[in-house]
Amino acid sequence: MNGALVRLTTLLARVFLALIFFVSAAGKLADYGGTVGHMTSQGVPMAGFLLAGAVTFEILGGLMVLLGWRARFGALLLVLFLIPTTVLFHGFWGFTGAEGTAQMLQFLKNLAIIGGLLMVCAYGSGPLGLDGRRRR
Repeated sequence: MNGALVRLTTLLARVFLALIFFVSAAGKLADYGGTVGHMTSQGVPMAGFLLAGAVTFEILGGLMVLLGWRARFGALLLVLFLIPTTVLFHGFWGFTGAEGTAQMLQFLKNLAIIGGLLMVCAYGSGPLGLDGRRRR
C-alpha cells in the first residue's frame, strides 16, 4: 500500500472507531437518568458513578483515538469499557427469537470494534495522528 493510502486509511479507521463512542456518550448524557435506570435494572451497582466513568472513557478514549494522541492508551480505555458493557448488556444467550438475534449482532459488533481497537493498540495511530507527528 502506498504512503498516501496508508495515511488516509489509518485516519479514516480512527475517525470511524471514535465516532460510535461520541454518539454513545452523547446519548447517555442526553438521558442520564434513563440510562442510570436501565443500568440499575440490569443489576449494575453504583450505576450513576459507573455511568460517569463510562462516559469519561468514551469521550477521553474516543478523542485520543481520533486525534492519534496516545492512541494506544485511548484504544485500551475503550476496550476496557467495551468488555463489561458487551457482556452485561448484550448477553444474547439469555434471549430467544428476534431479541436474541439482535443482541447477538450487538455482541458481535462490539467484538469487531474491540478488534479494531486492538489493532490501534498494536500498531498505533498511523502517520497522520499526533503520535506519528511526534515521531518525525
